[in-house]
Amino acid sequence: MEYRQLGGSGLRVPVLSFGTATFGGGNDFFKAWGSTQVEEATRMVNLCLDAGVTLFDTANVYSTVAAEEILGKAIAGLRNKVLVSTKATFPMSAEMNDFGSSRFNLIKSCEGSLQRLGIDHIDIYHLHGFDANTPVEEALRALDSLVQAGKIRYIACSNFSGWHLMKSLSVSERYGWSRYVAQQSYYSLLNRDFEWELMPLGIDQKVGTIVWSPWPAVN
Repeated sequence: MEYRQLGGSGLRVPVLSFGTATFGGGNDFFKAWGSTQVEEATRMVNLCLDAGVTLFDTANVYSTVAAEEILGKAIAGLRNKVLVSTKATFPMSAEMNDFGSSRFNLIKSCEGSLQRLGIDHIDIYHLHGFDANTPVEEALRALDSLVQAGKIRYIACSNFSGWHLMKSLSVSERYGWSRYVAQQSYYSLLNRDFEWELMPLGIDQKVGTIVWSPWPAVN
């Protein structure tokens, strides 16, 4: 397996990673993707490790926490062999503060993910989307606090536009806070919008790319 540096960080990751949106099948939306349970997930994790795929990506919103719980069970006893990536921001319930990138929600979400995954730190923690209702400074300060506390190793973003990402990098530089080392973006042969702005931005600013849905379904 080929490994590469993740953006401008010192972290080396495999060129292929394993996404767990198919784990759980907790609602109609995610059932359409899959409903993998613990036994099969454990088999998949071990197949990945045998092939040198060590990065496993999940999110709290995947099947409303079920994917994280299943991944946590599947990697039990393997923590020193895997890199774990998860995310927060999208709504988790109808509760007023149970979504977004506020300090309140990010710290709560991170603690919840750690518990479900059964680990003491998250290797790569993403904002799953840009929250225009929360000041960028508040979100990045909260993420930096989690890094300083040892609960997160690296921070990343997902589904950001070019200006969202560039503003965030500028704020991190201004205050000396943790900087996004990667962006997770949709990129495939059927959708190459990523090449217009986010790809050159990532190259220029040394922000790595983790692609989601690189193999589009074709009818």
